[in-house]
Amino acid sequence: MNMDLAFLAVVLATAFCLTSFAMPVVIRKMKSAGIVGHDVNKPGRPEVAEMGGLGIVMGVIGALLLAIAMHTFFGYALSLNDMMAAMLTMTIIALIGIFDDLFDMRQDVKALLPMVAALPLVALAAVGSTTIFVPFLGSLDFGIFYIIVLIPLGVTVASNLTNMLAGFNGMEAGMGAAIFAAVAVIAVANGSVEAALIAVAMLGALLAFLRFNWYPARVFIGDIGTLLIGGALAASVIIGNFESVGAVLVVPYLADFVIKAANRFPRADGKCGEDGKLTPDGGKVKGLVHLVMKMSGGITEKNLVRFFIAAEVLFALLAIFMYGKNLFL
Repeated sequence: MNMDLAFLAVVLATAFCLTSFAMPVVIRKMKSAGIVGHDVNKPGRPEVAEMGGLGIVMGVIGALLLAIAMHTFFGYALSLNDMMAAMLTMTIIALIGIFDDLFDMRQDVKALLPMVAALPLVALAAVGSTTIFVPFLGSLDFGIFYIIVLIPLGVTVASNLTNMLAGFNGMEAGMGAAIFAAVAVIAVANGSVEAALIAVAMLGALLAFLRFNWYPARVFIGDIGTLLIGGALAASVIIGNFESVGAVLVVPYLADFVIKAANRFPRADGKCGEDGKLTPDGGKVKGLVHLVMKMSGGITEKNLVRFFIAAEVLFALLAIFMYGKNLFL
């Protein structure tokens, strides 16, 4: 399919505008309903509205529905089956996040439920390609194993990894914006309209959300947002048939997972000193954020978030270099 960059720009702008308009309402409604959390990384632990990811969902789904309408009425090219499968997976992931934000699901249940969300993508793959491009090895056909194992595993792993490296103002949305900027570039380079649409919708919504979530945050993203970032990443790379891109982009999250797994998955908050710098609570490294805090000798929340966004940008650039070569031909 020929890539219409104006089409992508409209979807990105729509997601940005919808989330921008939705966020003040979401913040107000969450506070009035008492759905708030404490910002534990600041003195006085101020109350902040929760479940801000609802605004991201509104922006993304609204923008993708517009894309489908433009396809239906104006002939813009996209695969309706691919888009509907991706949107259904993302919506199920968002519902899981809503339930967890409201009722605090058991960790093992939350870890496995995204497999259910993968079913639309499984059905799509059953009538499509089962090959994955692996660096240095080329395209490998995994057959039925790809359909019944790799897709559910990919959605589950991605959504859980992005859900774990979180808890600091602007971190989740900032890293997510870097991820989807890279996916958008790679999708354009490889001619995948549907993956590009998902990526620019997520990018627009996350950039809009970041205005409200940046230090000092007026709203937290919640599990609905962190799970959605991973679910949308998995959906976009699966539909775009460049699954290995996802593996590159989640390297920082995977490093965090390894450290937390070695410590049996504790909370990884920081301890805020009088100078405003965060240090590992108890002095023990329980997650990747603690490692950065310890190696820096204490770091402000703003600089901690900047460090992680910069790290994700580096992996995003690596992914573009590895998989976006068509841009440079």
